[in-house]
Amino acid sequence: MRVCVFCGASDGGDPKYLETARDLGRLLAENGITVVYGGASVGLMGAVADAALTAGGAVIGVIPRNLVDRELAHKGLSEQHVVDNMHDRKAKMAELSDAFVALPGGIGTLEELFEVWTWAYLGIHTKPLGVINLDGFYQPLITMADHMVGEGFLKPATRALLRVAAKPADVLDVIALAND
Repeated sequence: MRVCVFCGASDGGDPKYLETARDLGRLLAENGITVVYGGASVGLMGAVADAALTAGGAVIGVIPRNLVDRELAHKGLSEQHVVDNMHDRKAKMAELSDAFVALPGGIGTLEELFEVWTWAYLGIHTKPLGVINLDGFYQPLITMADHMVGEGFLKPATRALLRVAAKPADVLDVIALAND
């Protein structure tokens, strides 16, 4: 199985974010799950990759050429795919993955998550997706999604496509539940 991890290219403002990224990378590797991610060596992305590699796991990066040129590409991955742009990056990560998980991150992380969530709604894929709601990080998004259901802009079945895990240890259950 291959799980795509969306997360920040920065460390965040609290060490718990890096610790959680490392925990997720290690957990996936220890369970024989290949990590697919944005291919960078920095921030939470680099932490996930490094932890998975250290635990003996496989890690596949997908990075746009302009970020390679800025020397952000991770040099020790199992595979690194260099693509032309961010659109191609998302498409390639989706193609290579069996499931999607979002750690905390910024607008890029949200944009990636929203795209695969939309694709699931449109029937483009049936792959599970979820967020790690570390200390309530994603609670405003979850609340907004529930509000959208209440206001008639989001179907309950579409809202249910987005699974929520409190911590990395819950991710495998979230993915398994989504596959049921």
